[in-house]
Amino acid sequence: MSGRRCSRRSRPTGRPRGRSNRGRSRFRRIPPAAGGVASRRESCAFPRNSAEGTLSHKINDIRDRLIVALDVSTVWDAYRLVSTLGDGASFYKIGYRLAFGGGLDLCRQLVAEGKKVFLDLKLHDIGNTVTEGVESLTKLGATFLTVHAYPQTMRGAMEGLGESDLKLLAVTALTSYDDADLRDAGYALAVQDLVRLRAEQARDAGLAGIVCSAAETAIVRDVVGPSMVIVTPGIRPADSALGDQKRTLTPGEAIRAGVDHLVVGRPIIRAQDPAAAAARIMDEIAAAS
Repeated sequence: MSGRRCSRRSRPTGRPRGRSNRGRSRFRRIPPAAGGVASRRESCAFPRNSAEGTLSHKINDIRDRLIVALDVSTVWDAYRLVSTLGDGASFYKIGYRLAFGGGLDLCRQLVAEGKKVFLDLKLHDIGNTVTEGVESLTKLGATFLTVHAYPQTMRGAMEGLGESDLKLLAVTALTSYDDADLRDAGYALAVQDLVRLRAEQARDAGLAGIVCSAAETAIVRDVVGPSMVIVTPGIRPADSALGDQKRTLTPGEAIRAGVDHLVVGRPIIRAQDPAAAAARIMDEIAAAS
């Protein structure tokens, strides 16, 4: 364990002027353990990235199976949602929309408050640039980080990890894509064939897990075995609109298919009662686990 400390800031920069304290989220401060955030996470069961395929991903808290996507406009909207969900959610996803608007400071804050963070940045660039980017991102204390499943990108990302506990997830094919979308993008492979190929490449590169649609879970698990994490975005409860998702399942179906973590955004964010919506999804996860 590296003993690396996560930088802590009480609030992200850029709070609108004239905002009263009444509208601000109230986070209970949790003192860092000796050795900082990195030491506090020694007890986490998340495996290290390993090229030997000997990972073991044990989820001690069933709440960690639900990753709430903070797909909102500002960090203040994100804080309000986290505050609303309270202890009902423990794991949050930050995408690049929020990351570019103060979300990296938000990541530090959530980690300091004992939450887990999935940085869904889908890095893709030449190997050296990805290496340097990952080196910087390891300082935030996040649990997961996505990179596109191109071999050079994945190799560069692995080199950037150092002694960090950050887990790299390979994005296979976006859940908003179908075969026609792939053809439009210049791919000759069908979705399932592309997912299989990229899962094989991610396994061989030593990444900790795969991001794929629930519909391809069986294919991915067949490729990577039980040792790698499978994270699935675009999960929709049976009574929710699909939106732009084309290859999706309900929470219960996804868990039964072998998904480790479900990413849910709009069905919670847009619910009249987000906490109740998250609780219903957690009940479905628990029933299927």
